[in-house]
Amino acid sequence: MTHQIIKDLNARYTTKKYDSNKRISAEEIDVIKEALRLSPSSVNSQPWKFIVIESEEAKERFYNTFVNKFEFNQPHAKEASHIILFAYNPRFSEEQYKKVVDAEVVAGHLPKDKYGEMMDKGMFFAGLNTDDNGYNGNWTRAQTYLALGNVIHAVARMGIDSTPMEGVDSELISEAFKNELGGYVCDVALALGYHLEGGDYNNGKPKARLPLEEVVTVL
Repeated sequence: MTHQIIKDLNARYTTKKYDSNKRISAEEIDVIKEALRLSPSSVNSQPWKFIVIESEEAKERFYNTFVNKFEFNQPHAKEASHIILFAYNPRFSEEQYKKVVDAEVVAGHLPKDKYGEMMDKGMFFAGLNTDDNGYNGNWTRAQTYLALGNVIHAVARMGIDSTPMEGVDSELISEAFKNELGGYVCDVALALGYHLEGGDYNNGKPKARLPLEEVVTVL
């Protein structure tokens, strides 16, 4: 298949070894940040924060969060050009959703007279995913994966390599980046950069996916 989307997806892979001498340009990082911002979410909730790690100081902090487990991902902390922490609000509230609905009105997407209707519908859905203690992290965490998939494809289109990492220590990240996270929780991160030529065993391997007829049903 010759469609550009399929070319992008065939070209991307999970990078195992980065070239620490190659950096993503500031202009490309701006595109990536905007792609994050434009990611979709349930009822446009946007219950997330994205922490972009690029300084040596921040990389050192992230590197140290692997002291107890997931050591196989630790090299990415310093060798990758950038790391993105995908964090979610475990207690998404009406106050936060009001910011979203305000933005809908300012953008001209939502008529002012529909403000209350959107609030009611959005919070009704949020309520379906909130327990008696106000926790809705299972729902908000899922939204971060929408953003993750969006950005993985975006960087593939840009010719930038990536490594999604669920192998991160959420508790130590919460401590190391406490001020930046502000109570949000990071369970997944994304390393970005350029693979090490001749040093990345996963580079150039054929795709291994189940047959189309086993995973797609057309009715």
